[in-house]
Amino acid sequence: MDAVPTSSPASSVTAKVLALLGAFDRDHPVLSLADLARRSGVSTPTAHRRLAELVAWGALERLPDGRYRVGLRLWELASLAPRGQRLREAALPYLEDLYVVTRENVQLAVREGAELVFVERIAGRFAVPVMTRVGSRFPLHAPGVGLVLLAHAPDDVREAVLAGPLPRYTEHTVTDPARLRLLLADVRRRGFAVSDRMVTHNALSVAAPVRDRAGEVLAALSLVVLAEGAEVPALAAAVRTAARSVTRELGGSAYDEVAVRFESSFTE
Repeated sequence: MDAVPTSSPASSVTAKVLALLGAFDRDHPVLSLADLARRSGVSTPTAHRRLAELVAWGALERLPDGRYRVGLRLWELASLAPRGQRLREAALPYLEDLYVVTRENVQLAVREGAELVFVERIAGRFAVPVMTRVGSRFPLHAPGVGLVLLAHAPDDVREAVLAGPLPRYTEHTVTDPARLRLLLADVRRRGFAVSDRMVTHNALSVAAPVRDRAGEVLAALSLVVLAEGAEVPALAAAVRTAARSVTRELGGSAYDEVAVRFESSFTE
């Protein structure tokens, strides 16, 4: 789906530059001048001038055929984001451990406004197919990682999401605000989230929160498995262990009273 201006046409130089950069997405990694002008809402002459500046700085690269793609300078800048590279570096060893033990899909996501952004994933070769791509966005109300992030989001964000619209992906997607509110309360109470066929018809995800030094939820970590025959208690214990390890790596407390109560209930 083509990007279109979501508000009034860009007026300042900064707004025009951001609109041009925002024209690129996963489905449109390479764009012509005409495409960039159309998708950004910036006039072609102005787009041409701004693009030349972005190429000179390294934010964009101009290909031999005249089209443009994102340059390495932006990647270098993005790597400084604390919720990006630093989080990924801290989490990756534990994500890999979780994958080695389960051979299932492992995901790590953060909240950006009313959406989640996947910052890392490890895909099991023979695991259930998922809709996850690093850098892609997804609504908060359906996947396991989204439920965790939404359950711990600020009240205004949570209320905005509950106010809808809430897209339906399968017949199991919770789109009723009252039901979703109860589900989120349950996520906070149990300390983990389960999304059972809410995104695709055959996948179940179990997710747990990753916290920062202040105890705030910084990210969510999940396993995505085939829904049929999934053993949620065992999956939840594994995911929570990995999430607490990442929390500890980031300098937060690894102790989680809710998780301890949950896990001990299966060993008594």
